[in-house]
Amino acid sequence: MAAPLRGPFVLASSSPRRRDLLAQIGLAPDAIVPAEIDETPLPRELPAPMARRLARAKAEAVAAAHPGALVLGADSVVAAGRRALPKAETEEEARACLALLSGRRHRVHAGVCAIAPDGRRAERLVTTIVTFKRLTAAEIDGYLATGEWRGKAGGYAIQGRAGAFVRFISGSYSAVVGLPVMETTALLSGLGFAPPWLASSGC
Repeated sequence: MAAPLRGPFVLASSSPRRRDLLAQIGLAPDAIVPAEIDETPLPRELPAPMARRLARAKAEAVAAAHPGALVLGADSVVAAGRRALPKAETEEEARACLALLSGRRHRVHAGVCAIAPDGRRAERLVTTIVTFKRLTAAEIDGYLATGEWRGKAGGYAIQGRAGAFVRFISGSYSAVVGLPVMETTALLSGLGFAPPWLASSGC
């Protein structure tokens, strides 16, 4: 039987979406500490390894400053083919992303890394396929006007108005939002830090 979550739990991310998804499984971080790391892709780095590397780097950076804590790091990379799309910071970037994703399939790679107080760690990479309908210029303009795209990988937030663009999804919806809930629960439980309601049930 997995032990209940114990000791400080630190989320190495400032994302409110990840915080909400953790709350969905009954976990509330004792601290939220954004990892200050360089998220620039490495030369010739593919999107999936990039998501795994960044999740690990975030967890390691925060764990180094919080000994004795369970630290959870995560990162999401939206990929069109072998190309990792940016976390859009300008309207031009977001427009380019939406135009590229319009009418085609893309992948969202979600990396998760947990580091236990004793140094044990566990990692997962979850890949979800998302297909957008063909977007009109008016739809792209309308979405850009909402501002939802700002800071989002691939220039969209599936849990917001961009959900109207999704024609097909295969995989983990929560991973596209920001954190694969089922896989994160399994990862934490494997380290002996199951959410309290699961630990008490004997799962």
